[in-house]
Amino acid sequence: MIIAVDFDGTIVEHEYPKIGKPIPFAIEVLKKLQQEERHTLLLWTVREGKLLDDAVNYCAKNGVEFYAVNKNFPEEEISDTPRKLMADIFIDDKNIGGLPDWGVIYKAIISGNNSFEDVDDYISDNNKPKRKRNLFIRLGEAWETSQRYR
Repeated sequence: MIIAVDFDGTIVEHEYPKIGKPIPFAIEVLKKLQQEERHTLLLWTVREGKLLDDAVNYCAKNGVEFYAVNKNFPEEEISDTPRKLMADIFIDDKNIGGLPDWGVIYKAIISGNNSFEDVDDYISDNNKPKRKRNLFIRLGEAWETSQRYR
């Protein structure tokens, strides 16, 4: 599977143009998807030039090598015309509902489900059972929370 991954806000916290603190488990999950599950990773970011090099080097230093950066394959020429990347999945903090926990992302991908419909959300403690939350449940919860603060 081809997986396009954003950098700022997804692999690291938003500190653009600096590189933010690592988002917990992002690098570990990406390495696992790449090395153990054999998925192809593409870096898909607005960074360019030195800022892009910094992001690529940060990931490489932490063990994640992307097949291509801001393109579909390494030899592809980048044009000034925006176009759509050919990927099966996009992991981005700008998704509807935001960025799920990286454990949830990993479980959704390896399950072949490619959605969060039946994926445990890993939010539990000794007193609460794990809950299942799909996008619509998360949106509903966000709406209910917003109504409490009106």
